[in-house]
Amino acid sequence: MFLLRDDISEIVRLLEAGSIICYPTDTVWAIGCDATNEAAVARIAALKGEMPKKAYVVLVSGFEMLRQYAPKIHPRLETLLSYHTRPLTIVYEKTVGLAPGAKAADQTAAIRIAQDEFCQTLLQKFGKPLVSTIACKDGQPCPATFGGVSSEILGAVDYVVKYRQDDKEPHEPSSIAKLDRHLELEFLRD
Repeated sequence: MFLLRDDISEIVRLLEAGSIICYPTDTVWAIGCDATNEAAVARIAALKGEMPKKAYVVLVSGFEMLRQYAPKIHPRLETLLSYHTRPLTIVYEKTVGLAPGAKAADQTAAIRIAQDEFCQTLLQKFGKPLVSTIACKDGQPCPATFGGVSSEILGAVDYVVKYRQDDKEPHEPSSIAKLDRHLELEFLRD
């Protein structure tokens, strides 16, 4: 059980202080922080070497937290998310409360309800959404396992989660979709 290997309370304390972490998600290993803390989001952008206004995926614990940050969820999306079994990130037009750096230049935000037990526990205890960007420099290949995360990334974050470091099963990023102007689901990354 991950609680024996990682102190969730300590991770929450670090996130509340503006720290950045490297952690396993329901998809790939990610770099994360409090998605409402602009200074922490900027630290991630600097670490990854990314241009400003590149949107990040944001993780939430469930519909209740999702509605706090994306208050107008189309019923089609709510139905889809209720029954979809694979990790699916949705781009929302209208969001509130997220750090500006967590959103795209057009102010949209890519948000996913985390399905992983560790992420669920962390998000519920933290009570706020987390940035979840692939644990690699901009333009580098996505690490399929913890072993693929570079020492540069691991050395630059404030905490590296121990849970699932020995997992050898390769993982891929989530699909990303949005509703188009005809209210049809458009996949941006499949």
